[in-house]
Amino acid sequence: MLNNKLDDLKVSIELFESEKDEEFFKEIQVNLKELKKEINHLEIKEVLSDANDQSNAIVSINAGAGGTEAQDWAEMLLRMYLRWCERNRFKTEIVDIQTMEEAGIKSATFIVKGDYAYGLLKSEVGIHRLVRISPFDANKKRHTSFASISVIPEISNEIVVEINEKDLKIDTYRASGAGGQHVNKTDSAVRITHLPTGIVVQCQNERSQHRNKEVAMSILKAKIHELEKKAKQEEIDEIRGEQKEIGWGSQIRSYIMHPYQLVKDHRTGFETGNVKAMMDGELLNDFIKSFLFSSRGK
Repeated sequence: MLNNKLDDLKVSIELFESEKDEEFFKEIQVNLKELKKEINHLEIKEVLSDANDQSNAIVSINAGAGGTEAQDWAEMLLRMYLRWCERNRFKTEIVDIQTMEEAGIKSATFIVKGDYAYGLLKSEVGIHRLVRISPFDANKKRHTSFASISVIPEISNEIVVEINEKDLKIDTYRASGAGGQHVNKTDSAVRITHLPTGIVVQCQNERSQHRNKEVAMSILKAKIHELEKKAKQEEIDEIRGEQKEIGWGSQIRSYIMHPYQLVKDHRTGFETGNVKAMMDGELLNDFIKSFLFSSRGK
């Protein structure tokens, strides 16, 4: 694939040098852009060597305190990630979304399907902060909003996670999110609570209750598996006496829209002034790459 793009670029350059045709110059720009994208992907995948990096990713977005402003921010982040997935040819499936009456979302969970989805998106775990003039404030004051992102790998069917049926509380309800009129006619949505851990998962995307339960159980197993892995790692770290940075609950990135334009990752120092392109998912790969390379030796 990379060699083909390089050959196409060479041919375009040769044709432009001989013909001086503007069309060939435009072709060079297109081929160069595709080549840079391919090299960027290869560079990123080079550092993705963890066991789960090639897995699909289960992404959850939760609005922080702050009512409508925070809920709107959570929806903006959802759009950013979905646009990034679209640009990078990942398939997505929104399994649960809680929309709010005035604006925005309280939370959303979606699955990103494709090679290295988890390896790429694991860099997004943490608190994302927005600073802007609120469109919901009549006095046009500057507001700060927060939303949290969690990302876990979707586990394969080969991994066995023991769950006792007696430990589950299963509720059904009418879906309230997107999905057309049919989704609201029956109690097709499913909420599963794992009593020992307090983990709650919901799915309302599918038309059938059976399918929603199946998807919810799959996500629950992934969350329990991740919890068990985290507990084991903490035990190892305690034995070694290591101090790890707390990923959950830490502010990893700021998106500032006023009084100036800036997106800055606080872990790496990487930043851009093109907030619009960032929120359209166009520049997220640059932040992901920066994080992966900075954490490679840790």
